Amino acid sequence: MGILEVKNVGKRFGGLQALSEVNLSVAENSVHAIIGPNGAGKSTLLNCLVGKLIPDTGSVMFDGQSVLGRSPFEINQMGISRVFQTPEIFGDLTVMENMMIPIFASRDGSFRMHAVESVVSESEVVDYAEQMLEDMNMADKRHMHAAAMSRGDKRRLEIGMCLSQKPRLLLLDEPTAGMARADTNNTIDLLKQIKEDRDITIAIIEHDMHVVFSLAERITVLAQGTPLVEDAPENIKGNPKVREAYLGESA
Repeated sequence: MGILEVKNVGKRFGGLQALSEVNLSVAENSVHAIIGPNGAGKSTLLNCLVGKLIPDTGSVMFDGQSVLGRSPFEINQMGISRVFQTPEIFGDLTVMENMMIPIFASRDGSFRMHAVESVVSESEVVDYAEQMLEDMNMADKRHMHAAAMSRGDKRRLEIGMCLSQKPRLLLLDEPTAGMARADTNNTIDLLKQIKEDRDITIAIIEHDMHVVFSLAERITVLAQGTPLVEDAPENIKGNPKVREAYLGESA
């Protein structure tokens, strides 16, 4: 049994059956990719995993506990963090301040940037934030405003902010969308390093097959809201239906 178990999940929006009998098992400490064309149901499935949507049918279990009916905050506290398609950072704050926010939030449940007590007096939080920036190779950017960074660095910061909460499952929604190839390759290297250094499971939704086959140990292909096939990357590459529908004959 995997750390994440999705069984017979279905979701309808009016006359559209977005998901139908979706079954997915993500092994602990693995990298599992979910691929498929636009409209395949990937984002709908991801939103069911993090509490933004409630499935009409089926179950979603994380480490033996149901996530259904829980708020996104509660699911985050269970040990699931999500990296959004568009980096969710605070552009007007510095890189260091961004990194401190989720650390304060996980400790106190809130973050008060303008509280009476000085943020910098919280030496434990500051030390942890500085260590996370070191881990993300961003220590030299600690005083930079986040809005001034490249898309690749914004993504790196967001991943670091998620990791600062010590999740057991990291969900990545198109983490390289809109990136130049150099930033994409840097993100691949970062995720490989994270997987090597940390006790963490990664589930990734991604269109870029270079990213998928560079990282995934297992791949699920969705088609019209239903899993078409789940297999190892080398078998996905050789599957005629997958090649024709999703990868193209030249893949």
